[in-house]
Amino acid sequence: MAAKTTSTNGRKKEKKENRAFLKLKADISAGTIGTAYIFYGEESYLREYYLGRLKKQLIPAGCEDFNCHIVEGKGLDIQELADMAEAMPMMAERTYVEVTDLDLFKLPGDQREKLIAFLEDVPPYCCVVFVYNTVKYKPDRTMKKLCRALEAHVEAVEFQLTEGAALTGWVSRHFREQGKEIDRQTAEYLVFLCGNHMTGLVQEIAKIATYVRGPAVTQKDIDDVASPVLSAEVFKLSDAVLREDYDKAASILGDLLKAQTEPIRILGALGNQLRRIWTARIGLDSGRDKYWLMDLWDMKYESQASRLMSAARRADAEWCAGAVKMCQALDRRMKSQRGVDSGEELKLLLARLGASRR
Repeated sequence: MAAKTTSTNGRKKEKKENRAFLKLKADISAGTIGTAYIFYGEESYLREYYLGRLKKQLIPAGCEDFNCHIVEGKGLDIQELADMAEAMPMMAERTYVEVTDLDLFKLPGDQREKLIAFLEDVPPYCCVVFVYNTVKYKPDRTMKKLCRALEAHVEAVEFQLTEGAALTGWVSRHFREQGKEIDRQTAEYLVFLCGNHMTGLVQEIAKIATYVRGPAVTQKDIDDVASPVLSAEVFKLSDAVLREDYDKAASILGDLLKAQTEPIRILGALGNQLRRIWTARIGLDSGRDKYWLMDLWDMKYESQASRLMSAARRADAEWCAGAVKMCQALDRRMKSQRGVDSGEELKLLLARLGASRR
């Protein structure tokens, strides 16, 4: 087996340590919760979990009606927010105010000034959390005064997607809570099949744990009941083409279309998958191994790279390059021409990919 290789130039930068998230965890554990936070990021499961932790820590059971205020940001006047925050807690040391989807950078000028004044003087007995759920958190650096106030008085916590061993460990713990065991390789397969969003995974874990009769979860159990994400279905589709199992490839495509998955999304996922297979083929031809591929695509699991390498062994570089070009040409047609039957075009693309294998 080839030795592990790593690139020095072009290596993807590792994700920055999420210091604000680590500080939030430490502050909750130490009971030193701050007065103002912004919660944002892709991982909604973690965001909701830590909102729950804040509320539980700050508000004694039975005092929620007096000390917990949860409001929508749309149409909220900053003076209303200030009034809620300044109300003294009842039978508790602190109050909690949660504001959902208030875009702080799109407030009118007078409201923005009131917000800055509020942030500079949030009562020490209050904790206010601005939660970005459906609205994207995107600071506008041209609003220098507001940015300075936020940096000085508010902790912006990003809830990033968990990856690698941390995620598979989380999967294992959740299965154990349901009385089941899952090994690392099978946990990685679950993440491959169902994606790495914890909100989706926790639902799949509950479904699989209910289905499994024995103590251990197998890959077959996952295949039997789990709902695959698009990228996993497209991987299976491309793998069926490379195995020359065109009936299976057509069946997978047909199921995706019946589920009303947008053809342009299917094409995008297929094009991305074929590009990855092409790079894996180039790697094989130049004597590279799966670790080089992991570095190139910033993969967190060896099993991901092994699947790609296995797929790439079934085609040469010329076919891979041609397949990517076919996807690019169809993508341009779908986006530029009117009246294109995108579903039928995808079926034709599948036929062309198969024909070019012969």
